[in-house]
Amino acid sequence: MPRYRLMLEYDGAGFVGWQRQTNGLAVQQVIEEGIHAFTGETVTAIAAGRTDSGVHALAMTVHADIAREMPASKIRDALAHHVRPHPVTVLSVEAVHEGFSARFDCVKRQYLYRILNRAAVPALNRGRVWHVAQPLDVDAMNRAAAHLHGHHDFESFRSAHCQADTAVKTLDTLEVTREGEEVRIVCSARSFLHNQVRIMAGTLVDVGKGRWTPAEVRAALKARDRTAAGPTAPAHGLYFVKAEYPPR
Repeated sequence: MPRYRLMLEYDGAGFVGWQRQTNGLAVQQVIEEGIHAFTGETVTAIAAGRTDSGVHALAMTVHADIAREMPASKIRDALAHHVRPHPVTVLSVEAVHEGFSARFDCVKRQYLYRILNRAAVPALNRGRVWHVAQPLDVDAMNRAAAHLHGHHDFESFRSAHCQADTAVKTLDTLEVTREGEEVRIVCSARSFLHNQVRIMAGTLVDVGKGRWTPAEVRAALKARDRTAAGPTAPAHGLYFVKAEYPPR
């Protein structure tokens, strides 16, 4: 059966996340119903990452099998039409080999956390950044981030609802930068634990405020206890940036 790779951009506000749930509308549901609308087929769309409620995506990779073979450009245009009422954009569609998996073939996932660091509350970026009024020390945040970089047990930095068998992960990138009034946290790894990025962001913001020292972040990591780390940052500041795959 023909398999297609989709690239999606979406605003997570109003969605219960990527994955279908019984308590609200999911991005997965919008895509699957959109495909059904022009093919009549019931499909399962598989994403590179299962974003939570309120989390956005700049370029989420998804795959789906469609029995009715047609040009990728036609699928893109038809799907874009049927998802139009929702804040979801179909950036591209391409045919891929039947063994391709958006989830399991992914070798790296990158996330961005955006913080508006100024006294005035956001108007244009409301719901798309975490507003932190207190000035943040980005240098201190980067010193703390250095303790989390690499291969560790991230038990302190995952949700109590995380279903992963192990909390051991390798964090390839964790960098904090400032661009004017916006502080950005970029991180990448092959995979992440549930809420890991948001807990790291919340912890680093506490460092930036002077509530924590970088050394205390290192101690929190070694504690392997969720109560030892900082708060979970709001979902609306988080973006799935991209998924990376081996060369074709």
